[in-house]
Amino acid sequence: MTTMFNKHRPTPPDAEPRNGRVRFTDLDAGYPGRPVLRQLSSWIPALAMTALVGPNGSGKSTLLGVLAGVIDATSGQLWYAEGRPPTFVPQRGAVGDALPLTARQTVEMGRWGERGLWRRLTRQDRTVVDSAMERLGVADLTDRQLGELSGGQRQRVLIAQGLAQQSDLLLLDEPTTGLDPEARDRITALLTELVADGTTVVQATHDLEAARSADACLLLSDGRLVGQGPPDQVLTPVALSRIWQPA
Repeated sequence: MTTMFNKHRPTPPDAEPRNGRVRFTDLDAGYPGRPVLRQLSSWIPALAMTALVGPNGSGKSTLLGVLAGVIDATSGQLWYAEGRPPTFVPQRGAVGDALPLTARQTVEMGRWGERGLWRRLTRQDRTVVDSAMERLGVADLTDRQLGELSGGQRQRVLIAQGLAQQSDLLLLDEPTTGLDPEARDRITALLTELVADGTTVVQATHDLEAARSADACLLLSDGRLVGQGPPDQVLTPVALSRIWQPA
């Protein structure tokens, strides 16, 4: 078993490629009694949109969790280039409807890492929250309860929470799943804008249309990497038919 490097250790100067935001080699990870990722080696380009694609159980969410630091790898090595710690936006279903939180309170939680749970937000914190909500078009939802929002509204609030953390590495788990076409298009356009403004975005997705609009793609199957590169070269009919077997 190889020792895993500190999850925020800068990328070694001799690492290739030079424009990588994250690099990992021989990565294994999973849950007690259930290994998921197996000997994964790849990299995430900086200032780009990367799509993690694969069927259920392929390891997309687990890889995101490892990159976010919420799941420990059992072996392998993981390096980050210089930058702030990553921000992780989970699936909408991972955030309970019963939580008595308004949209603004949800976004304010993104400042807890800087401020702490019990300290009052500063004027600067409130400005950051205002900016994130304006950017995601949810400023008019400030006092609405999270459980009352539509799927698209709720997803934008969760992404605004991620933006409030002011990271340059945004990790999203199925950000458009279950949304109507208009909401999916809006989320995809917002993520594209974030990349243009200097954020590295990684999203796990079942949406092949969204994946094909990304800059790079990692194709996973049964916890292994079976393809990587530009989406038009990775998401070919032959490759997809191999991992998505007909029912």
